[in-house]
Amino acid sequence: MLAQLPLVYLLLMAAFATFLFCLAMDRWIKVRKLTVLCAIISVGCCLGMIVVGNLQYQHWNARQMLVLYSFTWIGITIGFLPPRKLLLKYCEEWRRGVKREKYEYPARYVTYAIISVGLMDLLAFVLAK
Repeated sequence: MLAQLPLVYLLLMAAFATFLFCLAMDRWIKVRKLTVLCAIISVGCCLGMIVVGNLQYQHWNARQMLVLYSFTWIGITIGFLPPRKLLLKYCEEWRRGVKREKYEYPARYVTYAIISVGLMDLLAFVLAK
């Protein structure tokens, strides 16, 4: 359904998802170099997903992979919302030079992120056909 949209709209959807992810990372990490690195990695992931989609047996085209990329990145961003205070605390300590032997990351946050990405990918799979 969404893969039938013009390519420009799909590119805008992917750019918007990347922008939201990078904006969230910039607000939480507050280090511009890491935000730029997140943007570069995001573009690399998008291109990689398109290549992998074409190499698969089912041959997902670029439009379908752009839908999947957009929904996945929005799912990752949503998955990082609950632990944002914890991430802010750890990033602030990191910027001040505090080193910990182990960073505690509760299992419920990991579970929430996995469920968020999984549901968004399932939704993208259904809407990309």
